[in-house]
Amino acid sequence: MLFNSYIFIFLFLPLTLAGWYILNHFKAYEPAKLFLAGMSLWFYGYFNPYYLAVIVVSILGNYALSYLMKFSCAKLTSRLGLAAGILLNLGFLFYFKYYDFFFENINFIFHADFNLKHILLPLGISFFTFQQLSFIVDRCTGKAEHYSFINYLTFVTFFPQLIAGPIVLYKEMMPQFEDRSNRKWNPDNFAQGIVLFTLGLGKKVLLADVLALPVNFGFEQTAFLDTPTTLLIILAYTFEIYFDFSGYSDMAIGLGKMFNIELPINFNSPYKACSVKELWQRWHMTLSRFFIQYVYIPLGGSRKGRVRTIFNTFMVFFLSGLWHGANWTYVAWGTMQGLLVIWDNLGIVGVKGSNEKVPARFYIPRWLGWLFTFGFFNLSLFFFRSDSMANAFQMFKNIFAFKNTGYIYKAAEKLDVPEFYLFKQVINLTKPELLNYAYLAVFILLLAVSAFILTRKNALQIVREHPLDKKLCFFVVIIFVWSVISFSQVSTFIYFNF
Repeated sequence: MLFNSYIFIFLFLPLTLAGWYILNHFKAYEPAKLFLAGMSLWFYGYFNPYYLAVIVVSILGNYALSYLMKFSCAKLTSRLGLAAGILLNLGFLFYFKYYDFFFENINFIFHADFNLKHILLPLGISFFTFQQLSFIVDRCTGKAEHYSFINYLTFVTFFPQLIAGPIVLYKEMMPQFEDRSNRKWNPDNFAQGIVLFTLGLGKKVLLADVLALPVNFGFEQTAFLDTPTTLLIILAYTFEIYFDFSGYSDMAIGLGKMFNIELPINFNSPYKACSVKELWQRWHMTLSRFFIQYVYIPLGGSRKGRVRTIFNTFMVFFLSGLWHGANWTYVAWGTMQGLLVIWDNLGIVGVKGSNEKVPARFYIPRWLGWLFTFGFFNLSLFFFRSDSMANAFQMFKNIFAFKNTGYIYKAAEKLDVPEFYLFKQVINLTKPELLNYAYLAVFILLLAVSAFILTRKNALQIVREHPLDKKLCFFVVIIFVWSVISFSQVSTFIYFNF
């Protein structure tokens, strides 16, 4: 079920909120959690009941493992429990997400003939698998206790963060559900939640989905793109992926607030970063937190010398790239990010005014650091968005071909959105030869508006600094109505695939 759908906003969400607060009003606290978990499972299995079987098996397996640890001695728990937890969760993820990728490469390298299964990838499997893996690791290290099944089910399935994060930890979620004061309707939290949800909805529907139209066309026509078209397409994708994922995160945090649950921040204006290292401190922050706590630190972190630190850093980004998808393009993307962060950590070039503890040999102005950071991140997205390495390299070739064939007009034509209908009719009746130029003007204007928004305060800052401001409320109403009208367009979240 999509957040940006009629059934979610006008049926699912009202029913879930009403059931949650009514049950809690009558102090039916455990039935309230069970009701919320049941509604969350409906949310998850709405598109395909097959998904329900997958997540239920995963939940039962992890809960059973946690239960068995109660009867194990400390050493056995820390060793066998950890091994079993990793095998269970990563094995589960491997089968559904990486099986075909692995054996396809085995077939290619060794000229083997393993059959590929073409398994349907369950929505958000990487998110709920990592969420449960973090719990099992914490159980093995004594940082988490065994809890009731209803509590565990609520923790894993809470629908705002179920499909695309943020990746939450048990210790930051269940104390909130157990706090009886959070079971009462809070008008301030509810209002802030509505504002956050609507701002995220606007990012997704009015910006990301519209930018996706020329982007999808461009990446389907990589062999024909010229230099200016390629540059505008990748810039549009850079904006699209941010508005898509940060918009989802804003909606998730807003929904959490409606239930008096604080979800962790996942984005903090990453495109304002002046180094790649800083960008990754602002982008998908809960994924970075997971890899730092459960990969980087266990590998030794920065405690075992510079060479080991470089290796550990590289492994984090290599695995992060692989986490995003079963394709060498994601591995290349993660590798590029890792190398850029390692470069920042070497301390050769620093940015003036940065908070880095290690002094650099040379310093550059912040604007130049931002330009390099934003530019390299754009280039890395050629790998992230392309279906194959060949297409990614083709996009790089297009940039340095330095040719202009006018293909940008074909890409801009894809912006034939309903909002442009009247304007288009007027041009057709008066100056039809100007229609291509009008589409291009709309494309450039959309990019300019996106860039302007990214220079302003993010949604969380707006809600925090202007709670229930009249102008903000008026703006929110417009965004909500406009977004709902636009629901008829085909839409999905990019990170659903991960």
